[in-house]
Amino acid sequence: MYVAGHRPTTVQDHVALVEIDLTGELMIAAAAASEDRLSPDRIDEVLEVDGEEGDRADGVPPRRGTAGRCPG
Repeated sequence: MYVAGHRPTTVQDHVALVEIDLTGELMIAAAAASEDRLSPDRIDEVLEVDGEEGDRADGVPPRRGTAGRCPG
């Protein structure tokens, strides 16, 4: 019987990693909020986006200060 050897996984989905980071930031903000839900303005503030720019065609909001964290 043949058993394939273990190969290290080196592939990373950088978009998924950024989305996970953004989701974590939203969860932290929601946990710290005194209200039941975050307002759209507060969400934009947490994600560091302008409400108008957040509706870009590519669906990925622009981020300030993350260029070094996620090579693309």
